[in-house]
Amino acid sequence: MSQSQTCKCQDSASEEELLLRLDDVLEDYCDKPGALIPVLQIAQNMLGYLPEEALKKISLKLNKPYSEVAGVVSFYSFFSTVPRGKYLVRVCLGTACYVRGGKQVLSALKNELKIDVGQTTEDRMFSLDIGRCFGACGLSPVIMVNDDVHQRVKPTRVGEIITKYLDMEKESEGGEN
Repeated sequence: MSQSQTCKCQDSASEEELLLRLDDVLEDYCDKPGALIPVLQIAQNMLGYLPEEALKKISLKLNKPYSEVAGVVSFYSFFSTVPRGKYLVRVCLGTACYVRGGKQVLSALKNELKIDVGQTTEDRMFSLDIGRCFGACGLSPVIMVNDDVHQRVKPTRVGEIITKYLDMEKESEGGEN
């Protein structure tokens, strides 16, 4: 299983400092055609989400109407205007997963995490989302936690999956032995 790839810069820099760093990125991209989506991706990787202040900066520097920038962010599910957790839990609700219990898995995750779709736990460890197909229909129902695919998930196994990620966090906080 692969460790999740998260930006460690969030741990060391404040949001204000990261917004200042965004100015440097915008300088590099301001004259490039088609820069909007790459800049949004970079900004989200830096900040962990896209706050309104970042969207306004991007709009001004790329000389695009704010409505266009906000429209792109709301159109693509990859982008988020609210802070996301370290682990993004996505439940497939494509046809095969739905028929084989995806909705029940989603319900179990909502209960386990005590959040709804589109929300993040208070400790910013987990965010919950849905997807339409992860290309593993024969292994349904499927959930993804960041880049890790969990197959044939039963609602009763959801707690065990979440605990595995919490345990990984405890181990990483305790340091390497």
